[in-house]
Amino acid sequence: MEQRYATAPEQMAGLDSAGLRQKYLLEQVFAPDQTRLVYTHHDRIVLGGIQPVSGPIQLAAPPELRAATFFEQREAGLVNVGGPGTVLVDGVDHQLDHGACLYIGRGAGEVEFSSADPGQPAAFYLFSAPAHTSYPTVLVEPGQGTVRELGDQLTSNRRTLNQYIHANGVASCQVVMGVTSLHPGNMWNTMPAHTHDRRTECYLYFDLPPQARVIHLCGQPDQTRHLVVADRQAVISPSWSIHSGVGTAAYSFVWAMAGENKTFDDMDPAPVTELR
Repeated sequence: MEQRYATAPEQMAGLDSAGLRQKYLLEQVFAPDQTRLVYTHHDRIVLGGIQPVSGPIQLAAPPELRAATFFEQREAGLVNVGGPGTVLVDGVDHQLDHGACLYIGRGAGEVEFSSADPGQPAAFYLFSAPAHTSYPTVLVEPGQGTVRELGDQLTSNRRTLNQYIHANGVASCQVVMGVTSLHPGNMWNTMPAHTHDRRTECYLYFDLPPQARVIHLCGQPDQTRHLVVADRQAVISPSWSIHSGVGTAAYSFVWAMAGENKTFDDMDPAPVTELR
């Protein structure tokens, strides 16, 4: 498991493109028959991908967690961005189609991932944070969360937001998670932008055509920077950073947060006219 230490705003402002990518971008989240994880010290989040192809993969506790099992002191949200797959949690199978979300609470023991079809393997995106109490494992089918329609076709940001793990949905200790999909012909997400100084947020972009890219905006509102992001790549967005993007084609993304609270609308606006 790779470790990335927390950064301050002035550090981002001084980085070149390679430095920004090294600090904030996960370029290869998924690899066949591997579990790839990154521990960011921003709110002690673990994120990464599990892609079973030739057989099941068990989720072990990396040494850096100093725990007997991965979920000994943690919870996690999962979204499958690949073909159909199964997550076995303490002997109970959970079938995840493309876009489905599974919450796993603190105290889960054996967790195993598998694909229904090796030719179209599942790709399980994992977002985990420390947890101080236990909640039950819950599966949410694609589109079955709290649905919010946002944006406008005239500003190219018409999008459907599915809230899965949140205060009025699947219960968690501090993880908040959902999936947003842009409507055809729309490219902008989360614009006007915002920050939320009490939570770190991470994005996983998916369902993006191979030759398309998302220009992900980051940094403080008056010191913005950008990352060029491909399909199935993830971005770590510190609490002080905006997180917005525009694509060369429509796309979806998993958004997930952890920090001080679970209030979805706890955000500080960054009006377009004030961005620099």
